[in-house]
Amino acid sequence: MNKKEREGMLKNERHFGDDLASAVERVRNPVVVGLDPRWEQLPAGLTDASPADFSQRADAYRQFCQEVIDVVAPLVPAVKPQAAFFEECGPAGMVALAHVIAYAQKHGLLVIFDGKRNDIGSTAEAYARGILGREGQSGWEADAVTVSPYLGADSLEPFATVAGDRGAGLFVLVNTSNPGSHMLQDLQVDGRPLYRRVADYVEGQSADTRGKRGYGIVGAVVGATYPQQLAELRTAMPQTWFLVPGFGSQGGTAKDVAAAFDQRGLGAVVNNSRGIIFAHRKPAYRERFGDARWQEAVEAATREMIAQLRAETPAGNLTGS
Repeated sequence: MNKKEREGMLKNERHFGDDLASAVERVRNPVVVGLDPRWEQLPAGLTDASPADFSQRADAYRQFCQEVIDVVAPLVPAVKPQAAFFEECGPAGMVALAHVIAYAQKHGLLVIFDGKRNDIGSTAEAYARGILGREGQSGWEADAVTVSPYLGADSLEPFATVAGDRGAGLFVLVNTSNPGSHMLQDLQVDGRPLYRRVADYVEGQSADTRGKRGYGIVGAVVGATYPQQLAELRTAMPQTWFLVPGFGSQGGTAKDVAAAFDQRGLGAVVNNSRGIIFAHRKPAYRERFGDARWQEAVEAATREMIAQLRAETPAGNLTGS
């Protein structure tokens, strides 16, 4: 697909790259709160039901995530529900996830559907049509989705096409934060690691869909736990939004992610899941808040992360929109 064809895809007045920039500037920070509900880590009071009753578990996940959203909506630009934890509950979990997405958007948040979807041809298009686009354009009505690239370009183009048509976006797995990522992503292909080949493709798609704020609608997932590679990819992908996992519980720090940003403080959003939503279980917050005041722990952890990013990264240069 050439540049002219790609630019022709952007039929919607909304542009995800621009919308994400505006959302980050509005709250003056790039924090994404990952909504990964785990039964054994929920606060007391939400686990009174039987975990074997999937309907009750799903409702507990819905309530928990909505109460997290109540706290973080004024503070951050986006949330990232992890579909797997809802899918574990079967049909009831899917209903709960739909409620969580709608609730987050009602509270002014962008929603990144973390499902790491992909397939080829019409199946990839069906995934994209089902997930991407608000206002009745899709079943899930998400603003963006995470996508695996390892089926090739013909598996990614349907997502980019639907996203451009509906004012949505996607984040392609490029260099992830998990220890086992080296098995494939670091393989040498013609003298370069495979993740660089994927990065080149994603940057091309970003450049061809670039909005007014300098970034395209096709983003990259780039982990916080390999800061040298993160810096390398920022240089190689100047027009690509980064979704950066690995902060907090996986060991990534504010200094580790500093190279992900441009000098305006844009270009990257940093995800934190367990470190925020289960902050009441961390030693630093357990004695202060405990289960009874778990939402206060969520707020404290979110504010702490925001402060760290403002102090240690170009996110401190953000000005309110």
